[in-house]
Amino acid sequence: MATLAEECRPVRIEAELDEPLSRWLWAVKWLLLVPHHIALTVLGILFLAASALAFVSLLFTGRYPRVLFRFTTGVLRWTWRVAYYSYGALATDRYPPFSLGAVPDYPTRLYIDGPPRMPRGWRLVASWLRALPVYLLLVLVALIVRLVWWLGGLSALLMVAAVVALVFTSPAGMLVWTGHYPRRQFRGLMVCYRWLAHVLAYFFLLTDVLPPLRPEKSGRRLQFHRHRRASTGPRHGVRPRPGV
Repeated sequence: MATLAEECRPVRIEAELDEPLSRWLWAVKWLLLVPHHIALTVLGILFLAASALAFVSLLFTGRYPRVLFRFTTGVLRWTWRVAYYSYGALATDRYPPFSLGAVPDYPTRLYIDGPPRMPRGWRLVASWLRALPVYLLLVLVALIVRLVWWLGGLSALLMVAAVVALVFTSPAGMLVWTGHYPRRQFRGLMVCYRWLAHVLAYFFLLTDVLPPLRPEKSGRRLQFHRHRRASTGPRHGVRPRPGV
């Protein structure tokens, strides 16, 4: 079993490529995850409400209420486990637990240190705006996707190209054709997801550490190891500090 252990302070994602993987289970994961999608829809609404309350608290006190922090980080953990199991990564066939808490023995783990001490008043807003270039980059990507959709014929052509790429190069396609997950693609996905988790944590004021503009700059050097499933040793190369 291949293991990717990566450290990013204060936002960290650890992920293990949980092989062997089924060649065909990915085709029905969307159906198996319906209960999770229902739960996460409700939790997503509560997440936004909790984030709004936390913003008010930060604005006047500079403190993120610990109860709210545990809830919001728990929602992000749950969402990440579902994405990792499903089409966000397809890197495990182990069904994700219905839990807001940390699950140390699950093949992927999300840690966010905190809750942070933040500046109050206008300094809080100024600190949040430090990541404006990153926000604008994400908006630009969304606008490009939307523009391609509006162009009609071009979008159809790109859709065909995407389907071809999905069949031949995606994790699902490679599992069908070869029975193995493309490890190089796994590494790239985890780099991008680690950066995105850092951006989301900063956007929702879960950390005061500014995310970098480039995904590969988010955190320290990656370590890639191999373990057999029966191994009784540590399952990942970097042992994190306890997250909340």
